[in-house]
Amino acid sequence: MTAVTGNHQATVRIKDLLLRAYIGIKEEEINNQQDVLINVRLTYDATAAINENDIRTALNYRTITKHIISHVDGNRFALLERLTHEVLSIVMEHEAVNWATVEIDKPHALRYAESVSVCLEAHRAT
Repeated sequence: MTAVTGNHQATVRIKDLLLRAYIGIKEEEINNQQDVLINVRLTYDATAAINENDIRTALNYRTITKHIISHVDGNRFALLERLTHEVLSIVMEHEAVNWATVEIDKPHALRYAESVSVCLEAHRAT
């Protein structure tokens, strides 16, 4: 096998995580759960995972996803911006994550629009 050297920054994507939450400020939104669609993109140094081929050296994105699900599913949020910030904070709690972006869509939030989304990003201070 050919040796590959260089940057081993892995990009992990969690795509279209569909959850339900109470989100919004109108009475209908406060009283009824709505779908939210969560997309996460993050980077981490995968050198050890590549070299050792051992799950213990890789970023456990399943753990991150479970934490997002337990925080969002069925909970209440007034603003999409706040929800996006909280999910981004969950992702960045994992010290291996160098950079992340979270985009959350609220389907059918506006008439004639498929969805409204908010996207936030963060990076680890160097």
